[in-house]
Amino acid sequence: MNDDHLEDPHRRRLREHLEVLMLRAEKSASWREETRRLRSLVNLDGYVPVRTRLSSEDLDFLADARDDLLMFAQLGLRLLDLHQPRDAGGITSDAAHPILRCRSCMWRWPCPTYRAFSDSVEESSDLSASA
Repeated sequence: MNDDHLEDPHRRRLREHLEVLMLRAEKSASWREETRRLRSLVNLDGYVPVRTRLSSEDLDFLADARDDLLMFAQLGLRLLDLHQPRDAGGITSDAAHPILRCRSCMWRWPCPTYRAFSDSVEESSDLSASA
C-alpha cells in the first residue's frame, strides 16, 4: 500500500498550522532591538507607560518570542516527520482502513508521542474546531 495515502486530515491540519506559525514568525520583525529601547522607559512601578502595561518580564518574553516560536514550529515539524502513520502490513478484513503503526516508534497509530504533541497544540489553537 502507498504510504502517501495514509496522511490523515488531522495530521495534515497540524502540519499546516505549524507551517503557518513558522511563516508568520519568519516574516515578523524581531522585538529584540525594540525591547532594549522600551526597557529604558520602564517607570518606578516597573512598567512601560503605554496603552498596555509592559513589565520587564514582558519585554524579556517579547525579545525572544520570535526565535522561540520558530524553534517550536521547527521542532513540531520534525516530530511530525518522525511520527507518522504507516501500514502495519498484516491481514485485515477492511482493506480500505488498514491497521496503522507509527514509522518511528511502531506504536499503534496515533502513537503516544503524536497524541501528546497534537493535544498540546490543540489546547492553544482552534485546530480541533476545524475537525
